[in-house]
Amino acid sequence: MTDGRAYPTRNTFDLVTLVMAHPDRPLTGLSPEKRRVMELCLGGALSVAEVAGYLELPVSVTKVLLGDLVDSGHISARAPIPPAELPEVQLLQEVLDGLRARL
Repeated sequence: MTDGRAYPTRNTFDLVTLVMAHPDRPLTGLSPEKRRVMELCLGGALSVAEVAGYLELPVSVTKVLLGDLVDSGHISARAPIPPAELPEVQLLQEVLDGLRARL
C-alpha cells in the first residue's frame, strides 16, 4: 500500500489537517486505497483522522497515501484554522456595561 514507506513525502499532516479532492483529476493508475480516498474526499473536506477511520487504516499509512495524492495533484491539504484568541474578560465586561447603559 505504501511501497514500504513509513513516512509521507511531506510532514504537513496533523490529525485535524483537512484534505479535499480535485474532481478533475483522473483516477486511472491509482491504487484501490487511493481511489477510495478520492471517493471519500469528493463529498467535501475531511480530516486526516476521518479518512483513516473510514479506510480502517492506521493514521501513519493514511498519511503516506495522502502525501502521494498531494504530490500527484489529486488532493489539497489545509491546516485547520487556528482558534481566535479570546478577548480579555475586562474588555467583554466593558462592552456589556456599555450596552446596558444604552438600554
